[in-house]
This record gives sequence, structure tokens and C-alpha cells, in this order.
Amino acid sequence: FPAIFAMANPTPEIQPDQVADALRGKPFVMATGRSDLPNQINNVLGFPYLFRSALDVRATTINLEMKKAASRALAELARKPVNESVKALFPGESLEFGAHYIVPKPFDRRLLTEVPMAVAKAAIATGVARSPDSSNYLERLEKRQATRAAAG
Repeated sequence: FPAIFAMANPTPEIQPDQVADALRGKPFVMATGRSDLPNQINNVLGFPYLFRSALDVRATTINLEMKKAASRALAELARKPVNESVKALFPGESLEFGAHYIVPKPFDRRLLTEVPMAVAKAAIATGVARSPDSSNYLERLEKRQATRAAAG
């Protein structure tokens, strides 16, 4: 079914109700840059983790494979069950993969490990990492996450 990405902010090019009317009840997926609508596409989902891992592996560049790895990690995370602490932040919303949930919420702490790990692996695989030893990278990310969680 159709996927509509209306990314103009603060007002998307088309509203979800207009898409629903135009498609006459047919299924569709829609994303916007708005936090008050389902499927918010936001820089906070990618850039911090892309740059985090690029810095951690001392990448000489951010290449297409690293960006694809970040996108794939986000898509895989959206398909996994959401933990209760994130669900509690969004009462009344169904946070199960489907037309209204194709990207994880920015408050999902798994973003802090899963996206950087995928990007680091891509940097290493494509030869742009100057520190290609990823043997304890996941452990370092988890430790960083635990430190953040303890601080606030």
C-alpha cells in the first residue's frame, strides 16, 4: 500500500485525514515531522547515533553504507516489542509495528546501542573505520547507556 512522507514543518504538505479521504478507506502508511501525529520522522532518531559510532570507530567519512545501516537498525527496532517504560510515555497509542508505528519512539533506550552498533559494523566493513576493533563496542555502549540511566 502507499507510503506518504509529508515532511514540511510545521504544516505537512497533506494531512492524514486528507490522505484517508483521498484513498477512500484503503490502507496506507504516513509519516510526518510532527510529534503529534503517528510516525514522526525526526533527526533525533538517526544523527546522534550515526555520529556517535562514527566518532567511536574514528571513521574517516560517513558513507552510504553507514546511513543504510542506521536506517535498517531503526526499521528492525520498530518491529520489536516496545518496553513498558516507553509505552507509559505514550498512553493510548498502539506501539506495535504497523501503519501507525513504523519508526521507534525517540525515548526507546535501545536506540543508544542498536543503531551505533549497526553503523560501526558498516564503517568497519567498508574500511572507513580507523579503529576497527569492535570486540567490546557493544559492551561500551551498554555501559554508557547504564551511566546515563543512573544519572537521570
